[in-house]
Amino acid sequence: MPGRPRTWDHALFAAVADHHWPGAERALPRLSHAADRSRLWWGLAGAMAFSGLGGVRARRAAVRGVASLAVASATVNTIAKGAVRRRRPLLDAVPAIRQLKAQPVTTSFPSGHAASAAAFATGVALESRGWGALVAPLAASVAFSRVYTGVHYPSDVLAGAAIGAGVAVVVRRLLTPRPPAPPSQPLVAAPALPAGRGLCVVANPGSGTAEALHALRTELPEAAFTLWSPGSGPLTDALEEAAARAAEEGGALGVLGGDGTVNAAAPVALRHDVPLAVLPGGTFNHLAVDLGIHRPADVLRALESGDAIAVDLARFVPGADAGRHGGAGHFVNTFSLGVYGELVEVRERWSGRVGSWPASLLAALAVLRHARPVELTINGRRRSVWLLFAGNCAYSALGGTAARRSNLADGQLEVHVVHGGRWARVRLLSAAATGLLHRSPVHAAARVAAVRLTGIRPGTVCAFDGETAPAPPELLLDKEKRRLTVYRPLPVWMTGLDPSW
Repeated sequence: MPGRPRTWDHALFAAVADHHWPGAERALPRLSHAADRSRLWWGLAGAMAFSGLGGVRARRAAVRGVASLAVASATVNTIAKGAVRRRRPLLDAVPAIRQLKAQPVTTSFPSGHAASAAAFATGVALESRGWGALVAPLAASVAFSRVYTGVHYPSDVLAGAAIGAGVAVVVRRLLTPRPPAPPSQPLVAAPALPAGRGLCVVANPGSGTAEALHALRTELPEAAFTLWSPGSGPLTDALEEAAARAAEEGGALGVLGGDGTVNAAAPVALRHDVPLAVLPGGTFNHLAVDLGIHRPADVLRALESGDAIAVDLARFVPGADAGRHGGAGHFVNTFSLGVYGELVEVRERWSGRVGSWPASLLAALAVLRHARPVELTINGRRRSVWLLFAGNCAYSALGGTAARRSNLADGQLEVHVVHGGRWARVRLLSAAATGLLHRSPVHAAARVAAVRLTGIRPGTVCAFDGETAPAPPELLLDKEKRRLTVYRPLPVWMTGLDPSW
């Protein structure tokens, strides 16, 4: 019948238009206008990121929220609106004081404002519940304002909100790599150390270990702990003393710290022929994560039952100038020359705040502005390279996604080279932005037992396990013949099974 609402959608729209909402005439039209082109959400994201309230989690939540609303807005405006082409509601029943000064000219279904609001709020909430609780009422008010001002039917808003929330969930899945499973390697013999009996731990307080150290002292009452500080002498001296004591007691060397601390402990454990227990206490803990150790409780299970695997220890050996540059260095994770060390440093500084993909792009932009290719000879062939990366064992991925190892004793070095030359800077930037470094035409990769580097120019810096040092003119990258024995937790479902089964 003419003049009567034909559906619940129209009926609800008319009810909102007819109802008096105290105080809303001034607030909601302004709020709706503030959300045009997502200005409100960009401003709120900036406040979250730079206010200092909530720290790293708030900054990460802001970036996830903005990424979600960007994808949601693009989805609604390029696909959804064109597919439905619904006309805007008639404004006859909407009081003039509520109406927007500039009426939208796009189609009505779905609501782009509601999609952006829901996407931002959901993205923020998935990262930080506290900030999500603060943003959600504002997002709901923006969505309602679109019906209140007469520019959308309720179903437009509900559909937009559903799209936005769904997009935020998908974006979170894409930007959050799944935790890797422990390496699928057979167990090797290692002593069981109940309550930490025979375990000698060296803790590096420079890696943010105070909280973890307190928990470990409680869980491992019979372990011996040494709290190392730079003023007490070299870290290697403390590790040597702890490893010697562990060898006498038939126990193991434990190390609480970051990857650099683990790097120092690994050759010491190998020299004294004692197992190594990696206790995560650093910022990134790459080896611990590849071992399936995400919390101290994980390694405690392995110590209790004596579960361990063999782990390769890679090394870089100076050539003819070894006497001047010192002996061999080691790496349990990665070694690099060129821009990779700086790129990784910048990327990892930001990845905890904004996620892996945005951090890779930021790092590439920062580093490639001033970086220059490195000249060196690789296995007898002169090359100009942006970076040379050598991984201890095969990595599952490179670029913007997290790279992990499923086998820590495959006897191989995974070597990646990004060549210099025409447009190499642009190509490398594009590869970092898309996470497809392994498919870039300037990229080459191989798995080898060893690689010789010569003709390295003075001033070149090498990076290994988060540490840096001047590179000597010649280097041989290979692996120690003997392997480390490192404690590794079994998956929970395998606990109690016969390891040989």
